[in-house]
Amino acid sequence: MNADLILSNILNPPVLFFFLGMIAYGLKSDLEVPHPLPKLFSLYLLLSIGFKGGVELNHSGLTSQVIFTLGAAIMMSVLVPLAAFFILKRKMDVPNAAAVAAAYGSVSAVTFIAAVSFLGQLGISFSGHMVAAMALMESPAIIVGIALARLLGPQRQGRFQWKPLLHDAFCNGSVLLLMGALLIGILTGAKGGESLAPFTNDLFKGMLCLFLLDMGIVSGRQLGGIRKLGALPVGFATLVPFVNALLGIGLAWGIGLDRGDALLFAVLCASASYIAVPAAMRLALPEANPGLYVTMALALTFPFNIVLGLPCYMAIISKLWP
Repeated sequence: MNADLILSNILNPPVLFFFLGMIAYGLKSDLEVPHPLPKLFSLYLLLSIGFKGGVELNHSGLTSQVIFTLGAAIMMSVLVPLAAFFILKRKMDVPNAAAVAAAYGSVSAVTFIAAVSFLGQLGISFSGHMVAAMALMESPAIIVGIALARLLGPQRQGRFQWKPLLHDAFCNGSVLLLMGALLIGILTGAKGGESLAPFTNDLFKGMLCLFLLDMGIVSGRQLGGIRKLGALPVGFATLVPFVNALLGIGLAWGIGLDRGDALLFAVLCASASYIAVPAAMRLALPEANPGLYVTMALALTFPFNIVLGLPCYMAIISKLWP
């Protein structure tokens, strides 16, 4: 992989603003993002991600391969957090295990963009509906994470009732906004995308920088959580993405995706969210530690995928695909 491409993906302004927040806390600076602005940034990011995914889905249409791909994406975003939760629950409390599981069941848009750049360097094309797959993988993992926290968390009382759980999971503000924005994007299509482009596209990175700056400050306050867990976060944040990528490559081969789409699908399965899931968890599970799930996803899994994951996944795909 080209060294310049590695640097361009690692030295991404939003990622660097996250580390700036952590450094500011470490230096005991008075830098902070005043409340309730972090909640506004969360809502904006969820709206933008969902809406742009809906526009892309409207553009690509629903062929049989698109349906199979989107179905496989949703399936992985449900199964991964379920498996991750019961692994993590051995060492973490329920809210933190649920939040980390949701992060690893969801996806990283920046890692996806890095994979697109990687394909461009190799001259390999990909399909537009993979962007829709990325958007569709956000909500199921969030719903599963919230559901697990509600079902198994310390706040449960007496006999469990499924109706309140499903209401909380599907009607939670962050999930409802993300799925509602996806539907609006599907209904309005290209015209809607063009009309909202100055809001959903031009402002996105600036809002993301401010959001991750705040998350960096919050994570800096909570870094002790990872130190106390020892080797678990590092092992989980590097081994689990690789296993998920292998599962994704197997599914892509079974569906019959092209090499470019196969790499993007593997990256979606391997990446961990540090945008949509933190935005949702800050609203739905405030008791979970952002210093745990954000730092694992951003400081460990993200660079692992960028530096080692992409070329490794592509090497495996090149061996399996003719």
